[in-house]
Amino acid sequence: MYDVIVIGAGVSGCAVARWLSRYELNVCVLEKCEDVCEGTSKANSAIVHAGFDADEGSLMAKLNVRGNEMMDDLAKDLDIPFKRNGSMVVCIHKDELDGLKVLYERGVKNGVKGLKLLSKEEVLELEPNLSENVEGALLAPTGGIICPFELTIAMAENANENGVEFRFNTRVEDIKKGEDGLWHLRTNNGEYKAKYVVNAAGVYADKIHNMVSADKMHIIERRGDYCLLDKEVGGHVSHTIFPQPTKYGKGVLVTPTVHGNLLVGPTAIDIENKEGTATTAEGIDALTAKASENVRNLPMRNVITSFAGLRAHLEQHEFVIGEVKDAPCFIDVAGIESPGLSASPAIGEMVSEMLKEKMSLKEKENWISTRKGITRTEGLSIEEMNALIKENPAYGTIVCRCESITEGEILDAIHRPLGARSLDGVKRRTRAGMGRCQAGFCSPRTMDILSRELGLSYEEITKSGGKSNIVIERTKGEV
Repeated sequence: MYDVIVIGAGVSGCAVARWLSRYELNVCVLEKCEDVCEGTSKANSAIVHAGFDADEGSLMAKLNVRGNEMMDDLAKDLDIPFKRNGSMVVCIHKDELDGLKVLYERGVKNGVKGLKLLSKEEVLELEPNLSENVEGALLAPTGGIICPFELTIAMAENANENGVEFRFNTRVEDIKKGEDGLWHLRTNNGEYKAKYVVNAAGVYADKIHNMVSADKMHIIERRGDYCLLDKEVGGHVSHTIFPQPTKYGKGVLVTPTVHGNLLVGPTAIDIENKEGTATTAEGIDALTAKASENVRNLPMRNVITSFAGLRAHLEQHEFVIGEVKDAPCFIDVAGIESPGLSASPAIGEMVSEMLKEKMSLKEKENWISTRKGITRTEGLSIEEMNALIKENPAYGTIVCRCESITEGEILDAIHRPLGARSLDGVKRRTRAGMGRCQAGFCSPRTMDILSRELGLSYEEITKSGGKSNIVIERTKGEV
């Protein structure tokens, strides 16, 4: 039995868990997958929005701006990479320049700082690879880039270190209010009870909500295709480049990533499949064509992988955060699409403040606000590298050649709080397998390390949990 159960270990659920971990509470996070950051949080644009796009006075606008303001301190506390590279909304049609003014005025009303309207000459001076058809742009210096995996994992690890339990491979199948006044959650791994439930289940938030409320919710699964380009062309643009937004969202962007790649996407295709993350040729062609309208000489020959993610879109295009009217003590965190990643710290803060008031919570005296990330060998001097190897020889063995990831980093990823148990778990924590060869070289060696450290046979090792086994059976006996 728990005081609070959070359903979903994506960026919103982990933000809520981290904020709640500062109080004298018994908190558990239930996640249907084998790791944190397995849904929308692992497949998005990896940017921190400035906050000029959402409607004035909306929850999206308020939490976006607040989350953006929190990000510098959060990144420092959790030891994760974050860079304010700035964002630009580009106009390529003179008769649409007034649209930039609308965004500027909305951003000012939302409290976004430093917004500036740029002329064609000013835009091309900052970004010479933009289309020659550009007529102007809106510059938002507070826009940034971040690693969504590292943000989610870091918040989860910090919450766990402060006492929050995480139960993986645990899918909620039904929720009922018991005669004892508690919520009873039936899962594939037994029953859990809680005084309060926080529904942060991403594209499944409507399914969870509808278990307890007569006022039904419907989430539209909006698929977005992306292409990731090699670090060789990561400097093609320095700002995050947006087209002018439409009713389907902010459009296909082109942005550097915090790790030095170039990212192009997403499309916006509404589907009816909560697991429909397959890319399509049509989607990739569409994003290439759209992106090329704003950025010339786009080096698409340098694509190293493509992927797709789902956004949890509600018809009203607004976050739904609050206690469900006909289900007391049940709190929705639903419809968290863009700018959900940017808003996530503020979402955690908001939900924790709700529960603090409802439950008269007391703060811990020994709450740990910081977390030390994985020791990175990239960028170390020869002297620093030699000292590290002397302390732990595993840092002298390169496993992933493309990203120069060492065995020491992979061991850290496996043995730290909520450690990696799959190839994707290692990849999201260390970047082993994210380089040009896309794990073609390092997968067998990473499997060796997982097998040895976790006591798993090769047949038990998966790409991302479930039935994603790499080795199906042995064709030869043990040597």
